[in-house]
Amino acid sequence: MSPARERRTHAERTAETRERVMKAVVDAVAQVGFARTTASEISKRAGVTWGAVQHHFGDKEGILAAVLEASFEHFSEVVGEAPEELELEKRVTLFVERAWLHFGSARYQSTFEILLNLPAEVESPWQELMLGGWQRIWGRWFPESNPRDQATRDVMLYAVAVFTGLATTQNLERGNARGRERHLRYLIETLVNDLEREGNLS
Repeated sequence: MSPARERRTHAERTAETRERVMKAVVDAVAQVGFARTTASEISKRAGVTWGAVQHHFGDKEGILAAVLEASFEHFSEVVGEAPEELELEKRVTLFVERAWLHFGSARYQSTFEILLNLPAEVESPWQELMLGGWQRIWGRWFPESNPRDQATRDVMLYAVAVFTGLATTQNLERGNARGRERHLRYLIETLVNDLEREGNLS
């Protein structure tokens, strides 16, 4: 007699459905593009009705916001915590290497296309959420800087811009890993120089 299957809780079923829907959005955007990621396309890929999707997310904008939040959570998990007592250059190098694991992934490709097509009512709150998240992560990794200072903010947003730029061009530069590595080295050098300057000024 086969053992009885363990029944899942309502919370587990809800989490599984939400995960399926968000994965369906990411996969659809990657494979057919944002414009063709319709309600019916999402429902078909997730294996649920659009009514079930609405029950969990409200509407398409709600799904997009959830996907973006999950993407940032993935970034935060990949970057993790800064190793204690690591000198600045090694800390910056490790941060850049870990951050690129997220920005260089297929998941981020879909995230970026969603960001480019966000409706205004989702874009503004998301930008504030992302900025706050980046400030918290940046403050943990680089305590010698002040994430709320404009100079620090500029350096942080420069890093975001470089990661995003490299992510958007990597599909056009397949096989040009050396060029990408060179740009990441430039980013490391820039961050080290700017963070050293900030540390001396503080």
